[in-house]
Amino acid sequence: MMKYTAFLSTEEVEKVHDASLEILENIGVQVHLEKARDIFAKHGCKVDKKSKVVKLPRKVVELYRQAFVPHFTFRGRVPHFDRTIPDDRPLIVTASSAPNLIDPVSGEERRATSDDIADIAFLINELPGYDVFSISTLADDAPKGQLSLWRFYPALKNCLKPVRSNTPNMKELLQVLELGALIAGSEDAYQERPLITHHCCPVVSPLTMDTAITEQLIYLTEKNLPVYCTIAPNGGMTSPMTLLGTLALGNAEFLVASVLMQMVRPETPLVYAVLSTVADMRKGNYAPGGIETGIMQMGHCQMARFYDVPCGGYIGLTNAHLDDVQSGYETGMSATSALLGGADMFNMGGLLSSLLTFDFGKAVIDNEIGLMLKRINRGLEFSTENLSLELISKVGNGGSYMDQADTFNRMRTTALLPSIAFRDVRTAWEDKGKSDAHSRALTEATKILTRDNPAVLLPQVDAKIRARFKGLTAGNAGWS
Repeated sequence: MMKYTAFLSTEEVEKVHDASLEILENIGVQVHLEKARDIFAKHGCKVDKKSKVVKLPRKVVELYRQAFVPHFTFRGRVPHFDRTIPDDRPLIVTASSAPNLIDPVSGEERRATSDDIADIAFLINELPGYDVFSISTLADDAPKGQLSLWRFYPALKNCLKPVRSNTPNMKELLQVLELGALIAGSEDAYQERPLITHHCCPVVSPLTMDTAITEQLIYLTEKNLPVYCTIAPNGGMTSPMTLLGTLALGNAEFLVASVLMQMVRPETPLVYAVLSTVADMRKGNYAPGGIETGIMQMGHCQMARFYDVPCGGYIGLTNAHLDDVQSGYETGMSATSALLGGADMFNMGGLLSSLLTFDFGKAVIDNEIGLMLKRINRGLEFSTENLSLELISKVGNGGSYMDQADTFNRMRTTALLPSIAFRDVRTAWEDKGKSDAHSRALTEATKILTRDNPAVLLPQVDAKIRARFKGLTAGNAGWS
């Protein structure tokens, strides 16, 4: 079993927990949704009706955190693609909800559409490093009031892997749930096996719970449908300009959302998911590509282990506007830090420009990074057999392992064999046009998106969906 890197001692973890309890008990959280305030009040919290501030006594938090469960399952359209954390760690997930996209033909940035979502879904379905498709972009062509339908439909139509995203309000959430039921075959079938994972950010740092998203969180929890929250404090802007202060505040925000879920339905699965960052205060820029994002994730992982819940979040991000060296080292450094710190889930694939822009080439390269993370997680795989003493004796002094059957049998399992990284000699690289990693990644994306799509919905299921939602986007994937 992999041993995790830890910055904090056991005693220090307990002090962070104690600081978070102090924040919740003495400062509290401003809760804008009346229903949520009523739930907190019913379960022993102090509610100031005028300020809408809810204060959570320590004993209340300690009571309801006992209901936390240590696992969370993402379900695909078919069970083969189901993934449970932490057992199946590390889960590689696309980063999500970028408004823009780098056009793969022109190379220019533009608004993303529902057609792009269909293509990305198909791509992610075919890239083996990814486990979950968190819908990567928005859909600029969606009619008013149907943004979520025009995102979830092309995603679900073209991807067998678990699909995860958010909805802005209850009306659109109910549309998406109806879509899921049509794909599952009935409402009962969907309830038994919900194939959509919902994600939300009900806590707005510092220490505020909004109305629309909190309402959806409560509804989904009541219905026993999979949902989890992400906490996103930003050091220097919405949290203290210390990593430890941001950890304590973010941990308090995780606790308040999670305790609310347990008040609604005890033993509701959750994920300790975060996007804790530190702002670049030279200009106040958002800096998710900073190494501090990786360090913060490592700290939150320690807190998650203290609560015995799966963890992860938005990690392996970049501020770069091109899929260049900066993009590579920012993604690689923080993602590796998070893995060594014990993260189970990585929302890391495909986005540039501080989460604002999707790039097909970066998605393919991040797939390769994801495969590397999975290989690190396997580690040295200690066993008597793997010590290879019999083989070492057989080859002896000055021999070669190249012609041994053991080498042939293990060559595709011991070493990760990348498809984008170029390992031939320089002359071979020159003969093949001196291509860079990004252009090779776009070539790979083109190969995938010009072949048959094995994930597309059955025609009869698609017909039912289109009969129910008139004028829905075509949702077809593939490049000609």
